[in-house]
Amino acid sequence: MNRRIPEILAPAGDRECLAAALRYGADAVYVGGKQFGMRASAANFDAQGLKEAADTAHQAGAKLYVTCNTLPHEGELERLPEFLQLVQAAGADALIVADLGVMALAQRYAPRCDLHVSVQLGAVNSAAVRRLGELGAARVVLSRELSLGDIARIREKNPDGPELECFVHGSQCLSVSGRCLLSHVLTGRDANRGDCAQPCRWRYHLTEEKRPGRYFPVEETQDGSYILDANDLCMIEHVAALAQAGVTSLKIEGRAKAAFYVAGTVNAYRMAVDGYAASGCSPEYHPPEWVREETEKVSHRPYGTGFYFGIPGQNVRAGGYVRPYEVAAVSEEWRDGRLRVSQRNRFFRGDVLEILVPGKKPLSLPVSSLWSENGEELETANHAQMTVWLPCAEPVASGLFLRRRIAEVTP
Repeated sequence: MNRRIPEILAPAGDRECLAAALRYGADAVYVGGKQFGMRASAANFDAQGLKEAADTAHQAGAKLYVTCNTLPHEGELERLPEFLQLVQAAGADALIVADLGVMALAQRYAPRCDLHVSVQLGAVNSAAVRRLGELGAARVVLSRELSLGDIARIREKNPDGPELECFVHGSQCLSVSGRCLLSHVLTGRDANRGDCAQPCRWRYHLTEEKRPGRYFPVEETQDGSYILDANDLCMIEHVAALAQAGVTSLKIEGRAKAAFYVAGTVNAYRMAVDGYAASGCSPEYHPPEWVREETEKVSHRPYGTGFYFGIPGQNVRAGGYVRPYEVAAVSEEWRDGRLRVSQRNRFFRGDVLEILVPGKKPLSLPVSSLWSENGEELETANHAQMTVWLPCAEPVASGLFLRRRIAEVTP
């Protein structure tokens, strides 16, 4: 891999997300099997699904990485060899592991798969990266608690060492390298085994021992305090700085998220990385404003830059996600100036939709007319997955998302 041009690594919790990641330009996709993965809530892939996923990725010129990054207890070890052999037989390019014992077993039972050491292991310095390389790691996913300066020094001290992967977008966990016991203690759902209940996003107040039933806010807001809640990560404006620091792979979080999120974020980072490459890998490169705005159009919480430029701020905004756009439809066929689409959310004649085109600025599509399959004029597409025709002068490929604005885009 050319380390000057970083890889875009996309999440996929199911086949629809995998297809979206590949369609919108991912260089590699990471998925989970039915065991040993850190996203128990995602659909994930069975043995046949993993093989089909690997074949699909390879046909698109991309790679497939499979997670094996839980911390397995003693009673689970006997199931590991079969799973590791299954992943290798499926044709995966790499296994993502978080445990030294699992790493050793993977070298024995899946020797054709590269080993990527998960963020869960908590590699934070050049000595750890060097040792992991000596143990057989092809790549190390660095801890999220590192600054860009730290990463650059790690690369400088390991110029020929393992590739370096870093998270650049998506939800963040407050705990160090994702190792948290809060969910397990409060709910019995173990975050280290892929079943986090996300109690860091709950509202918390203080109580006093002699005043039962009285709740005292930690900060001056009627909505409570989010003292454990981190902002979402967004490094779209700093792709050049990441590449210059020696980051090999830009990892997007989100195996539990929808295909529209995958498509939007992958497309934005694809355009940013391609722009960086076209600039001659200039350290001064910044993506156009409209590329940055693309990250605002997917579901997200308030953005920040994590630890890359110092200690991050917490999320103090009450409520859940910002969802300025929703999927209106998915394109199926373009013919003679008309586009057939499959509806996903209700839209009306008179609306203005946007087509999310891979590698390009979104295409505005006013819905000046709307026809049913038999040519009847319609006022609205209001039935789930109904197919309708729209006027569209430019040819449009199948499988693309058409979105509709439902709220103002946050700055």
